[in-house]
Amino acid sequence: MKLIYLASTAAIGLVCAFTNRHEAPKPVVRKAAVHKSPPSDVLIKRGKYLVTIAGCADCHAPKKMTPQGPVPDMDRFLSGHNSALKLGEYDKNLVNSGQWVLFNGQNTAFVGPWGVSFAANLTPDASGIGTWSLEQFTKAMRQGKFKGMDNTRTLLPPMPWPNYTTMNDSDLKAVFTYLKSIKPISNVVPAAMPPVP
Repeated sequence: MKLIYLASTAAIGLVCAFTNRHEAPKPVVRKAAVHKSPPSDVLIKRGKYLVTIAGCADCHAPKKMTPQGPVPDMDRFLSGHNSALKLGEYDKNLVNSGQWVLFNGQNTAFVGPWGVSFAANLTPDASGIGTWSLEQFTKAMRQGKFKGMDNTRTLLPPMPWPNYTTMNDSDLKAVFTYLKSIKPISNVVPAAMPPVP
């Protein structure tokens, strides 16, 4: 009886082995991890935070006088030195002494041993950074190159670009994305002026 049972089990096994198709298990295919950029709204929020804590509006935004003192003019936010404002008179001897640096009342024009510099328009208008690429912005921030272009002058004081030379790529991209999202304002900032002898 035992022998019949074993013989029938073996026969059934052989029938199954020759009638069922056995396939090798399929290998598990794992997709390579794709690094996705954060969504624009996340970059914009991060960029706004960084622009705020870095104090960019301290120089790049014209001011309105309030009972608490000057505050950024949100109608002209980050549009740089107002091209319609004439630079007031100042004592060139005081500046040439090397002992003083002067700021205009808007805190957008600066006079020192380097000459006169003006805060740039950071809005996405063509007169600002509207035509800039991320690469240009990165070059301006990390290398201090005017308009982020090779063979241009170095950004002038008081722009603290050396402080940003080690800023990581994701933070630079966030700042750039935020600046590209704000209201564009047409304002051609005056060219820097060399020191007066």
